[in-house]
Amino acid sequence: MGILEGKKILITGITMDTSIAYKAAEVAQREGADIIVTGFGRALSLCRRVCAKLDPAPPVIELDATSAESLAALPGTLAENGFDHVDGVLHSIAFANPETALGGNFLSTGWDDVATALHTSTYSYPALAVALKDMMGPGSSVVGLTFDATISWPSYDWMGVAKAGLESANRYLARYLGPDGIRANLVSAGPIDSLAKKAIPGSASLNDVWDERAPLGWDAKDATPVGTVICALFSDLFAATTGEIIHVDGGLFSTGA
Repeated sequence: MGILEGKKILITGITMDTSIAYKAAEVAQREGADIIVTGFGRALSLCRRVCAKLDPAPPVIELDATSAESLAALPGTLAENGFDHVDGVLHSIAFANPETALGGNFLSTGWDDVATALHTSTYSYPALAVALKDMMGPGSSVVGLTFDATISWPSYDWMGVAKAGLESANRYLARYLGPDGIRANLVSAGPIDSLAKKAIPGSASLNDVWDERAPLGWDAKDATPVGTVICALFSDLFAATTGEIIHVDGGLFSTGA
């Protein structure tokens, strides 16, 4: 019996089979979970094609995590697809305009683009949790994805600021959901060669940093180790862990120059 046997998990952010969210879905199903996946906009049809590879192919529903109306409708949509409750939620949603908010444009980025990055990449995390709060009971788990925001990274710019906000929001989410027995944790992954990473100008150079400094080494083409930890956080194995950031990066976060 798997560690997620009988659990109902909502997964956002699948675009390709290289996505961290896709690997989390794959591992979750292998560990016995029943999953539903969300997609949005132009990526929705792509998400449906990619999720057809999962066994069994899960329902894929539309969700705009920056829309109050879409979030309000989410519990009803889940109920229509057989989810009377939710045991786990993966927030894998982020966006910053690569032409104006990334790639070394930090000093010239206008507020509108900053606001989009913060709304999509930071605020949508607690907003999604709040939208599903009434469907989650004691033992439920919210998991988000970050990229070490304690330092600055070349080209990451306003996404780095958004991730710093996400890490702070996670601590407050843990504080306010804790009395209901709901956990909130983040996974800080090393660079994965996904569609999201490729949208960041100059991001390929991060692989060189990990090749040189990660004590355990790092395979940027395999998100399975990250997906496995996400699913462990969904399980009852981390029943007393909340407000944490779990690093899955080959140990690079612990090394100096």
